[in-house]
Amino acid sequence: MKFDELSNKVLGCAIEVHRELGPGLLESTYEQCLAYELNRAHIPFRLQLGLPVEYKDTKLDCGYRIDLLIDDQLIVELKSVEQLLKIHEAQILTYMRLAKVRVGLLINFNVAVLKKGIKRFLL
Repeated sequence: MKFDELSNKVLGCAIEVHRELGPGLLESTYEQCLAYELNRAHIPFRLQLGLPVEYKDTKLDCGYRIDLLIDDQLIVELKSVEQLLKIHEAQILTYMRLAKVRVGLLINFNVAVLKKGIKRFLL
């Protein structure tokens, strides 16, 4: 699996978090620790970004939130689950479509080796 430079930097930060904490914690913990690492690496991001749904001529706040939007060009959706499901994939693809962002990373921290918990998506 090939990744672009930005994805590689973000994955390096995620690997550092996983190396320090291991699996088994809440998603919110990994999110805060990844935000810390992204700050340290001077990677611009927005955390828990509200994502409205555009329906016809109006924007609706339906409660969707992107875990991390990295440099306005990469969506990172975090999970801490036993296994990634099709619904998790559908979620990140929907977020990417709504936000008009072409690249997304779905990262599950609840794995022994983080590499096995990473999926990359392109639109």
